[in-house]
Amino acid sequence: MSGETITLYEAIGGDDTVRRLTRRFYQLMDELPEAARCRAIHPADLSGSEAKLYDYLTGYLGGPPVYVEKYGHPRLRARHFGAPIGTAERDEWLLCFSRAMEETIENPKLREIIWAPIERLAHHMQNREEDQA
Repeated sequence: MSGETITLYEAIGGDDTVRRLTRRFYQLMDELPEAARCRAIHPADLSGSEAKLYDYLTGYLGGPPVYVEKYGHPRLRARHFGAPIGTAERDEWLLCFSRAMEETIENPKLREIIWAPIERLAHHMQNREEDQA
């Protein structure tokens, strides 16, 4: 064994897998009735959102830093501040991401490694409590 470390990006299959993951994520958001609240805070055309998530996840998982090169520091919470993200929207987003990972990332251990920080990130993105209308 060489002892060489590879990134999550490489371990899950690189560009092809990240593209399939982001595509499936937004397909699920568009299709699942249980993701309707999350879908409602997105633009009618999800292609821009998909492209940005692809760029972000590529760098986040250890691939090329395409998001930072295009847009600068992610500042995700600030960039999403205009979208009302409560527990329902957060949980629906996580549902879509979890299902998309299950369908596109074969290795359950890799899904588990990716899931914990993604779940923390989703909780960090929440910007309203349920009693706010």
